[in-house]
This record gives sequence, C-alpha cells and structure tokens, in this order.
Amino acid sequence: MIPVEIGVQSPRVVHFTEDNNEEGLRCILDLVEELRDKAAIRVVAYQQRVNRYYNKRVSPRPLRQGDLVLRNSAIADPTDTRGKLAPAWEGPYKINRVLLPGTFKLETLGDKEIARAWNAEHLRKYYQ
Repeated sequence: MIPVEIGVQSPRVVHFTEDNNEEGLRCILDLVEELRDKAAIRVVAYQQRVNRYYNKRVSPRPLRQGDLVLRNSAIADPTDTRGKLAPAWEGPYKINRVLLPGTFKLETLGDKEIARAWNAEHLRKYYQ
C-alpha cells in the first residue's frame, strides 16, 4: 500500500478480502503455463517479423566451389599503408571449398591454399 491509501480508502483496499486474494492467486497459478505459452508465441512471431524485415534488404551472394572471386584488400591486410589510391580488391582467387554457408576457403590460381577462411561479405565475384 502507498501512504495515500492509508488515509483515503481506494476501491482496491475497500474490496480486499483474504479469501478473494487467495482464490485470485490460485487462478493465476493455474494459468501460468498458458501465459508462458502465449509469451513464447509472441516472441517467435516478433523474431519472424524482424527476420523478414532484415532479409528483404539482404542481397544474396551465390558463390560456389570453383568460382573465381576478388577479396577485399583492406580486410586481407589491415596494417597495409599503401594509401587511398591503392586497389580496394585483390585477386582473383578460386574458392577451394565451402565451410559453412557464406564462409569459404580460398586458393590462388596456382593451387596454393590461403591460410584463413573468408566471409562472403568480404568477397566479390570475379567475371572474366
């Protein structure tokens, strides 16, 4: 109770009975599982809406094993200080294998494998 309700009786205080309170708490306890299920359904619906909103702006990059790609030179060597007039993309490289969707192992055209894996975000398809 707040201090004002001590001097001025509110409908909540006037109509309070111990039995009604216990009965109300038991009803709420019976409905807890249903409330949790409704909340879980709302969470899933919200996640699907966010996913749809995000994915409608994503452009797919269909890269497969054997494709030729260019890689972002700023990501390849972040310590490189060649300046702003240096080329932004280097390559071409060949996709050696697909590790996960969007993650690739590259090799040079001389079949020498590049040590690290590359994300599709930092690759661009090379057209001959």
